[in-house]
Amino acid sequence: MCNLYRMTSNAQAIAALFGTDVGGRNVPAFHEIYPGHEAPVLIGAEDTRLEMMQWGWPPFGQVKRPITNVRNLASPMWRAALADSARRCLVPVTEFSEWSAEPDPATGRKMKHWFALRDQPLFAFAGVWRPTADGPRFAFLTCAANRIVGAVHPKAMPVILRPGEEARRWLSTDAQGAWAMQRSLADDLMHEVAIDDPPSAQGLLL
Repeated sequence: MCNLYRMTSNAQAIAALFGTDVGGRNVPAFHEIYPGHEAPVLIGAEDTRLEMMQWGWPPFGQVKRPITNVRNLASPMWRAALADSARRCLVPVTEFSEWSAEPDPATGRKMKHWFALRDQPLFAFAGVWRPTADGPRFAFLTCAANRIVGAVHPKAMPVILRPGEEARRWLSTDAQGAWAMQRSLADDLMHEVAIDDPPSAQGLLL
């Protein structure tokens, strides 16, 4: 499950790569985006525009927390959003993080591993969004992990879309086409870029 990513690019780069109307505004660098934070999201197939939305689909039924990652596309919860292309979105990303499976022996804390694309500094997660009384919310799709991400987090990884035809298709295809895009990115297009060491044992005592 991906619960941390970065978007350190700018509105001009987003506009150029995704053909987006940013309305003449810029966005700050988001060095760490966690669930519950606001982040830039792109919506609209014909006139793609940038909006700020909160990360976390509202909980429902027995679910108690906002939902950040979408895996089971057969669930009735996601069918309507996937079937309506207007409810799909692109979530701009420069890097995303997964926690190590095992904690560091010295501190007992897990480490953050950061991943990015080799040839593209800015890409997108395939997302869905919905309006709420407290403003729009979004979540993004996950899929089986490829070899690069799976070495750290074997269960899943975000569905990654590269700028261009792939991103445009996500915003415009029908429901069946959207289902078909739930797949992992090829190994050779990705790499691990950094590991954030956990705080030292001494630091934890201070």
